[in-house]
Amino acid sequence: MEFTMKEVGFQTKLEYGELHIAGDETHGFRPYQLLVSSIAVCSGGVLRKILEKKRMHVDDMTIRADVTRNEQEANRIEAIHLHFAIKGSRLDATQVEKSLEVARRNCPMVRSVEGCIRITETFEIIE
Repeated sequence: MEFTMKEVGFQTKLEYGELHIAGDETHGFRPYQLLVSSIAVCSGGVLRKILEKKRMHVDDMTIRADVTRNEQEANRIEAIHLHFAIKGSRLDATQVEKSLEVARRNCPMVRSVEGCIRITETFEIIE
């Protein structure tokens, strides 16, 4: 990846399109937003694959990410709580919980920040 400086922030061109990144959200995505997004979406994608391998069909999934930042330490991210709202068929709460544990062990983004950012997860099954 290569990033080029803009008047405010940076940009890069990727296969899907241009990505604009800046500390000021009026000029692009903020770096912390991208970090949290990658962790949440990676977790959700891995969880979905695991559930479907267990023959639990996912019709829809919403992930809410609550972020705790420490203003005393350069506003660093200390914790992210992910809440998965899952709608589908044949969803068993016990199996979803076990699948969430497997997803945590197999999500490259979660594993990349392990020991630096506390990641917690909860879920609900939407009827």
